[in-house]
Amino acid sequence: MSIAATDEPAYASRRGVWSWMLFDWAQQPFHTLIITFVFAPYFASAVASDAARGQELWGLATGIGGLLIAISSPVLGAIADAAGPRKPWALAFSVIGVIACWMLWFAVPGAENMGLIFVAIALAVFGMEFAAVFNNAMMPTLVPRSELGRLSGSAWGLGYLGGLVSLVLVLGFMSASPETGRTLLGLEPILGLDPLMREGDRAAGPLTALWFVLFALPMFLFTPDVARRPAARGAISKGLRELGSTLKGLPKERSYFGFLLSSMFYRDALNALYAFGGIYAAGVLGWSIIQIGIFGILANITGAIGAWLGGRADQAYGPKTVVTWSILILTFCCILVISTTQTQVLFVTMAETAGETSLPDIIFYAAGGLIGAAGGSIQAASRTLLVDQVKTDKVTEAFGLYALSGKATTFIGPLSIAFATGFFAQEALGLSSQEAQRLGVTPVVLLFLVGLALLPFVKSRQAEAAAP
Repeated sequence: MSIAATDEPAYASRRGVWSWMLFDWAQQPFHTLIITFVFAPYFASAVASDAARGQELWGLATGIGGLLIAISSPVLGAIADAAGPRKPWALAFSVIGVIACWMLWFAVPGAENMGLIFVAIALAVFGMEFAAVFNNAMMPTLVPRSELGRLSGSAWGLGYLGGLVSLVLVLGFMSASPETGRTLLGLEPILGLDPLMREGDRAAGPLTALWFVLFALPMFLFTPDVARRPAARGAISKGLRELGSTLKGLPKERSYFGFLLSSMFYRDALNALYAFGGIYAAGVLGWSIIQIGIFGILANITGAIGAWLGGRADQAYGPKTVVTWSILILTFCCILVISTTQTQVLFVTMAETAGETSLPDIIFYAAGGLIGAAGGSIQAASRTLLVDQVKTDKVTEAFGLYALSGKATTFIGPLSIAFATGFFAQEALGLSSQEAQRLGVTPVVLLFLVGLALLPFVKSRQAEAAAP
């Protein structure tokens, strides 16, 4: 197996560690506002011609962005390891992500030509996700291995709090109902944002861009980076050679290979659940942006708590245990979500009088809370579990392969949902738009189960240390 100890480096100062953690705070609004709770459901319900078509187009755009990452991340990660510093790479992709997020402002309701918005969505995914690859690769050089679980969990928890604050800002002061013209707090939108043109929802893009620039800056200024290697001039050829060697020997590294395969499936399932949860609630349950926003606030609160507790559990029991239990919880939640509509709970049709109750909404809110908690835990623990598989000088390449393993199905997941939704939406099948959306999300369950089945091949250092 590939788990190996390395010489202890000089670790970062407290300011450097906190600056690195702020990057998760800076980036989380992209996932909260754009991918999940505000822009994605707005795009599906108001920009596209109908919700099913919107879900299909969103899957294509985010899938293409993931495909670009899958193709290039291992190569660039290996080159970065050979060259040394990770910050220049993180900065370059951050610029791409920031510009693309800003461009989402131009996604007006009922847009006839969505080509520019389609490209902007794909590039936003590409830039923001790639910036995270290089930020994550800095983690093992900041603190000793014994503190990595707590560091990762605390950073994810801080990120969820950032997502929560940004979501409250958008829903409370910017995004207003077209019918009432009021925000979640009953206020008129600030800055003269027009509810009829959905400017509050569209403003999530520029806000995400500005938020990222402001809060990612400390990482670039204060977090120590790996020194440039003497052989940096030949970094491209060296990085490609080392990547080729890693890929050739990867099937022999049972734990490392098993983790990449397992995470490829369960992370994609989680990403799809995040990406399509708001769209599903809007189309199937008929939720407004305000209701979806409340759902998002709840998920971010439980996500912060789950990530923090997961970090402590990681430190006590190891990241593999945290990942396993999180997958089980997420699978249950996914089934709960798919089985809930305005008239059904757990696939059981309610009586006509029961349809007047809020039981489906309550169940969906409860599922969202559990998804947030388990999602925060699994993402934090996965970073630690990956670090357990490689030496410190190969960690950027490892996170590049980690991005590849995730993005290899991050484009397959959304595309499978897009194709499944498109298939079930055919007129010949006679299904409604809501039924097509519901059936189109079912590939997520299978992805979670495949990821769980591959986990027994993965080892962690806690398990190695506890073995007699």
